Amino acid sequence: MRRAGDRRSPASGRYLQAYAHRPTREALRRRGVKATIPQKSDQISRRKAKGSAGGRQPAFDADIHRPCNVVERCIDRLKQFRAIATRYAKRAAYFHSEVIITCVTLHLQ
Repeated sequence: MRRAGDRRSPASGRYLQAYAHRPTREALRRRGVKATIPQKSDQISRRKAKGSAGGRQPAFDADIHRPCNVVERCIDRLKQFRAIATRYAKRAAYFHSEVIITCVTLHLQ
């Protein structure tokens, strides 16, 4: 069981494309974390342009990343509504009700 302040890193993790740059991948490797991070399209094209000097692509398992991608897309859909994206509501209960109304609206579309 983990305690507060315990700095051990997890054995594996799913990360967004924003964390696909080399220093983050190296830091995760040093800590022994098996990361599932999709590559950005510009990184793929740059690596392919270098040919054999570009090295091999990092391991990526789409089946592991699929639930994370669903959550990302859901949040992107919610942020299309201005009240959710900027959080106009000052109280958490109001914000929560706005999110529920938005979810119902998206579901009915």
